[in-house]
Amino acid sequence: MRRWPSDEESTGARAAARSRGVVARPANGLLPGADGRPRCFWGISAPDYSAYHDAEWGFPVGDDRRLFEKICLEGFQSGLSWLTILRKREAFRRAFAGFDFEKVARFGPRDVSRLLGDAGIVRHRGKIESTVNNARRAGDIAQELGSLAAYFWRFEPDAASRPRRLTWKALSRLSETPASQALSRDLKKRGWTFVGPTTVYAFMQAMGLVNDHLEGCLVRDRVERARRGFARPVK
Repeated sequence: MRRWPSDEESTGARAAARSRGVVARPANGLLPGADGRPRCFWGISAPDYSAYHDAEWGFPVGDDRRLFEKICLEGFQSGLSWLTILRKREAFRRAFAGFDFEKVARFGPRDVSRLLGDAGIVRHRGKIESTVNNARRAGDIAQELGSLAAYFWRFEPDAASRPRRLTWKALSRLSETPASQALSRDLKKRGWTFVGPTTVYAFMQAMGLVNDHLEGCLVRDRVERARRGFARPVK
């Protein structure tokens, strides 16, 4: 997820958000869901977020296609909200061959033109061309290391570098981290684009390289159990 408004931002802005039906963030970042149990507040801020928060975000992923999809969609999100991208995700999957990077790597100018005419996705030439480029670079990594997953999971941060308790205050300082900076630098060195450290950290949060569900969130312990049982890809 991207950064949410801080306590220092104006009460007027928060009031405007409430008038648009946006859930206001409480001080501890938690709100009860429909079952009365606490969740990260953004997880109940829109109906589309509920299942995503409870069943996807933060659970560890070792599937190359899902990893490639997510890092591409994070690039498309740049300048937009994740909710916009989430609502278009199925259209993106259809447009980009299910994010099979071997297939996307073969896209040419006619495919780019086709995608620029697809109203179901974000029609941004730079981001579309970036996805095709990144698919080719993903293939290079898979050939070198055996899988894209083996590459990404090498950048999982050490537990000692993480906050001891993930409060809202602690999370608000984590828009990027040394681990996301290192991954961003390495991706750029390999020729990837639209992979700045903030974009990369959002990818790491979503794919379970870190657990950024807040302390007290119903899903945090579930994610921790999944991470403990997850076999880190080595090839």
